[in-house]
Amino acid sequence: MPKAKLQAATVGGTADAIEAQFYEALQTGDLEKLMACWADEDDIVCIHPGGPRLVGSASIRAAFEALFAHGTIAIQPVHICKVESLTSAMHNVIERVALLATDDGAQEAVVVATNVYQRTAQGWRMVAHHASPGTAAVAASEIQAAGTQVLH
Repeated sequence: MPKAKLQAATVGGTADAIEAQFYEALQTGDLEKLMACWADEDDIVCIHPGGPRLVGSASIRAAFEALFAHGTIAIQPVHICKVESLTSAMHNVIERVALLATDDGAQEAVVVATNVYQRTAQGWRMVAHHASPGTAAVAASEIQAAGTQVLH
C-alpha cells in the first residue's frame, strides 16, 4: 500500500512543470490546460492586478474565461525566486506582459506575481496566484541584482 501512495503523490511532475504549463496556457488561451494546473480544493485563491480576491475553481475559471474572451495573454515570466519544500513551493515571478500596440509602438506591463503550489494526490498543483502591478525600473533592478547576488 505505501508504494501506491508514493506513486500517487509524484504524479504531476514538479511545481516548475505546473508553472510552465500555467504560463503556456495563458499564452495560448487554453482554459482547460490552465485549470488543470489548479488544485481541486474549495479554498484556492487568485488575485489579478487591481482585481478582487477570487476563491474557488468556479470563480477562477470564470475570470480566466473572461480574460480569454479578449484573446490570449502575451506573458513571459522573466525572473523567478523560489522557496521549496517536500510538499509546497512558493515562486515569486516578475512577468512581462505585452499590451496592445499604440502609435508609440508596443507597450509592456510588468507584473509581480506570487504562485503557491502544493503536492497533492494528483501531483503538484497551484493553490494561489496573486499578481500585482510592478514597474519596469523595479523589474530591471531585481533582474540585475540576481545576476550579481553573493550568497554566504
